[in-house]
Amino acid sequence: MNVFSYFHAEIVDLLGKLAAEGKLPAALDLAKLVVEPPRDAAHGDLSTNAALVLTKQAGMPPRAIAELLAAALRAHPAVTEAAIAGPGFLNWRLTDAFWQARLKDVLAAGPAYGASTMGHGVKVNVEFVSANPTGPMHVGHARGAVFGDALASLLVKAGFDVCREYYINDAGAQVDVLARSAYLRYREALGQEIGEIPQGLYPGDYLKAAGQAIADRDGDKWLGKDESLWLEPIRSLAIDAMLAMIKEDLASLGVRHDVFTSERALHASGAVDKALATLEGAGLIYQGVLEPPKGKLPDDWEPRPQTLFAATRFGDDVDRPLKKSDGAFTYFAADIAYHLDKYRRGYAQQIDVLGADHGGYVKRMQAAVTAITNGHGALDVKICQLVQLLDHGEPVKMSKRSGTFVTLREVVDQVGKDIVRFMMLTRKNDQTLDFDFAKVIDQSRDNMVWYVQYAHARAQSVLRRARSEDTVSDLTAPALAAAELSPLVDPSEVALIRLLAGWPRLIESAAEAHEPHRVAFYLYEIAAQFHSLWNKGKEDAGLRFVLADDAKTTLARLALVEAVGFVIASGLDVFGVTPVMELR
Repeated sequence: MNVFSYFHAEIVDLLGKLAAEGKLPAALDLAKLVVEPPRDAAHGDLSTNAALVLTKQAGMPPRAIAELLAAALRAHPAVTEAAIAGPGFLNWRLTDAFWQARLKDVLAAGPAYGASTMGHGVKVNVEFVSANPTGPMHVGHARGAVFGDALASLLVKAGFDVCREYYINDAGAQVDVLARSAYLRYREALGQEIGEIPQGLYPGDYLKAAGQAIADRDGDKWLGKDESLWLEPIRSLAIDAMLAMIKEDLASLGVRHDVFTSERALHASGAVDKALATLEGAGLIYQGVLEPPKGKLPDDWEPRPQTLFAATRFGDDVDRPLKKSDGAFTYFAADIAYHLDKYRRGYAQQIDVLGADHGGYVKRMQAAVTAITNGHGALDVKICQLVQLLDHGEPVKMSKRSGTFVTLREVVDQVGKDIVRFMMLTRKNDQTLDFDFAKVIDQSRDNMVWYVQYAHARAQSVLRRARSEDTVSDLTAPALAAAELSPLVDPSEVALIRLLAGWPRLIESAAEAHEPHRVAFYLYEIAAQFHSLWNKGKEDAGLRFVLADDAKTTLARLALVEAVGFVIASGLDVFGVTPVMELR
């Protein structure tokens, strides 16, 4: 049960009854009515703004509406008190029995607890990573990869039908540079001296394997030949090799994609021409001259006619070029075609996860999606800020393998997939994240990953120890789920149950906001509450999980411990992290 959704329905029902009794007008618009935790936990368990949002419609002071609602709510069997705060907020508390019943919900569902139907099976396309296929993934890509994958899992848990997609940027100048770089390594594989890598080519050792593969396949076929002859075949092989490397890097991080879409294929199919023809038919493409950029004028800027998309009609700051000076399409033109392709595949709801250098992309692409789908498509762009890689507070040097950066694989190999995944979600995506090799393996409360995993491991340890003793004869999952929970009345126990019961709401709100980092902070709060309860048992023997002379209380408390493990496991599953059974 989502407690907040349940009481939202209860408030709506009470308002209907008050209207039927003539105490409130009929047919009130309840769209802005919410039920949520009160701002101050001391005020109660739940709060609603109903009186405030209905005051104008009802023609009544908000406190008068709140008084009517409070009187009706006090008759609810799960409510112990209802009080009005401020201008008309209604707060109420719930019985221990109600919260104990929510623990039954957790135990019945197990790690599946929190799954929602909020998404109603709506199709959502999450495009993430989409790095140029020119080399191995770096630590910055890791953040976008983890964020996108976790967001997709979060949306699935909230009831959406999600497609994880990778857009292969295999058209344009960067893949020609890749081909020339691979050709250099091809010459090297055939025994030629290549000297230092020329400026402008990719210097990393990772291209040696591609060069050797070309040599193995083609022998000396391309040696001494004009670039026009070898550029395309070597480019194709190099792209395939780089994409295979990228997939291996992502697999090491536990990331998978359902669909890979090629930019080159979009051009070859005529999709770009067709998309722009659609915009032109709607009168959204014209020939014009843009104003010069604000600030320092670039040396190569000239006021020349360009083919422009009327992006300002859809909220962008300026209209955007669709063709370069040589007549070739801009990347933006291909991106328009790509998003139209996703829309035509059934994905009206689209999410793009992009790197820190793509901030200027947001408005133009949202404008394009609105235009190309005639307002039926929606695009949310999530920018992942930089990751600062440190070791004991000092910047980590670049990788020899890549030539310019630290690779994703090196980070995963050093600390493990699960630590990398969790750490990448401990900050909101638009905030810079520090990843310190020393701190992410530190066993302290300051290390969120360890602290949450320790809570899960501790829960499993308590259950293992209890099963080895004779206080309770049956500690199977069904027995714990059927336990009498009335002994769980200590404020710290009830507080922990309330927190566990908030997991379904957290899933829905995080999915709605596209913010998986909320899960990390929720899990940390669960861990803190659980560790605190465990420590109280050390100080007060009466609060221990296992009481040798009280089987009923022991069974109830072990049911709570089991539920803690289930909810943490559920949250870690969203993150693609394996919960540990014990810490060594």
